[in-house]
Amino acid sequence: MAGIRKRGRLLAGLFALLWLVSAEAGAAAGSKDREPLAAAYPSALFLNVGKADCAAVFLGGNTFLVDTGSKASAGLMLDGLAACGVTRLAGVFVTHTDRDHTGGLKRLLESKIQVERLYAPGIHTEESDEGHPVYGASQKYAVPMTWLSSGDRVDGGGGSSFQVLGPLSRDPEENNNNSLVMLLDTPQGTMLFTGDMETQEETELMRAGMIPGADVLKVGYHGKNSASSVSFLATVRPQWAVISTSSAEDKDSPAPKVMERLWRVKANVAVTQDAGLGILVTLREGVADGLAVDWPRQE
Repeated sequence: MAGIRKRGRLLAGLFALLWLVSAEAGAAAGSKDREPLAAAYPSALFLNVGKADCAAVFLGGNTFLVDTGSKASAGLMLDGLAACGVTRLAGVFVTHTDRDHTGGLKRLLESKIQVERLYAPGIHTEESDEGHPVYGASQKYAVPMTWLSSGDRVDGGGGSSFQVLGPLSRDPEENNNNSLVMLLDTPQGTMLFTGDMETQEETELMRAGMIPGADVLKVGYHGKNSASSVSFLATVRPQWAVISTSSAEDKDSPAPKVMERLWRVKANVAVTQDAGLGILVTLREGVADGLAVDWPRQE
């Protein structure tokens, strides 16, 4: 994980976490007068949940979750959110129905964390909306739900919004290509969340002119070779690319060819398995800064 820094201690609470990121980044740059980051600076903590996907997005006073990991990693997700002092989620996005993205939803909704709204793509492989697991969870736990379509926006607060790019059409055979793809647009920069999107959905979105450049890329499909094509990465050209996976659980990820393609566009690459708690990426004035964060030590 070339170029990424590590630290061994994390203080509970989002403000303290972001202050630590700024302090270490300033020290690495040799600057003693860099201002500490406040919670107003957008950031995403890509949690280490094994081969699954789960990212906490911090936007000032609002926190969102993109995917919920697997059933087996639900405890890691909840412990990670607790380490960051999260007690309320303004929204939870589930990109698609694979179990390593939806598996932690039940535990999350049964926890003490307040979830204000659930989001899922209106295009999916289920035969009906009622058969979608997020719809079922919404009904069971009385949490409002919104189906998302390309062109929709979800307000993140503070001038930030999640712009829904895809999916544009339904793939009845490959659920990964029904992944919710979103651009987080903030006053400080952008992040592209791709779920498990493979090259078919990438190509469709690029042909429609829907793929923008982005400062941060959540690499699709856990860094496997059937995603993150040369043309897609040449379009996005991220400063930082984060891969959520565990090679011990999935030996095909991250694929060496995908790593090479990312380095070819000069992206800094971080993999969640290389961090204790996860990979934290912060945006400030168009610059993305990545940090591997360990679990907090017990006093």
